[in-house]
Amino acid sequence: MPFRGEPKRTVEDMRIALLTRNANLYSHKRLIEAAEERGHEIDPIDTLKVYINIAAHRPEMRYKGEVLKGYDAVIPRIGASITHFGAAVLRQFEMAGVYPLNESVALTRSRDKLRSFQLLSRKGVGLPVTAFAHGTSEADDLIDMVGGTPVVIKLLEGTQGVGVVLADTKDAARSMIQAFGKLKADILVQEFIKEAGGEDLRCLVIGDKVVAAMKRKGAEGEFRSNLHRGGSSQTVRITPEERSTAVRAAKAMGLNVAGVDMLRSNHGPVIMEVNSSPGLEGIETATGIDVAGKVIEFIEKHAKPNKTKTRGRG
Repeated sequence: MPFRGEPKRTVEDMRIALLTRNANLYSHKRLIEAAEERGHEIDPIDTLKVYINIAAHRPEMRYKGEVLKGYDAVIPRIGASITHFGAAVLRQFEMAGVYPLNESVALTRSRDKLRSFQLLSRKGVGLPVTAFAHGTSEADDLIDMVGGTPVVIKLLEGTQGVGVVLADTKDAARSMIQAFGKLKADILVQEFIKEAGGEDLRCLVIGDKVVAAMKRKGAEGEFRSNLHRGGSSQTVRITPEERSTAVRAAKAMGLNVAGVDMLRSNHGPVIMEVNSSPGLEGIETATGIDVAGKVIEFIEKHAKPNKTKTRGRG
């Protein structure tokens, strides 16, 4: 693994819970490594295997037959498919006074694409012209609302580029909207930012700073830049406006740590997505920046270690 160095014992040692279904993913291994290098204890906890007693007199969480307690901070790495249950587990940690890297309300807010776009719009953050609908029969009017074709059509429940299509003509866009309509699906229809050239920016925001940024380019013939879909990445120098936009977008969601995806348009940076559990491999590889270490440093500055807590799970 990269970035290994001498242990950094700069603050009081803490005990951290890492909520994840898979502790062997790059991002999670790096967070564990970064925490341990700084002298902290970090426990990977399979989110779906936590069970909760919510009784008012003695609420508790249990995992593998033991009570979960004694944690100073919790890092939620909760997949989109388990957002509802994962947020409930995170909320229980919050109720127990454990510092959350990202709060449960911010997590659920960012996972709701429609709500997140509404919040970004209200805060005046740059967005592509966007319309949303549910199974609409007014496809032509919807297309005209965003300035005509080409348009990008997205399923609200899609992730990592799944459920995202580019329609070059009005006939193609109409057919796709009507097809989604038959599925009774919620969709977003957005203007296509042609000048972006199949590239986007991923800015990693921690607190009120962009700590790392990379440019991602889609594979040949692919307008989506997701690395999962064969895209490539490289380090990039972002403008002060792009930096400010990324931080404002994360703050609009209430996220302390976020991956903010944006496009460079003719009318300035526009936000495509704000991710509450951004992957670290692509951006650490592209930039050489120890992002995992910066995440742990942020927790050190904001969590309040309480050595009177019972150590151990039970």
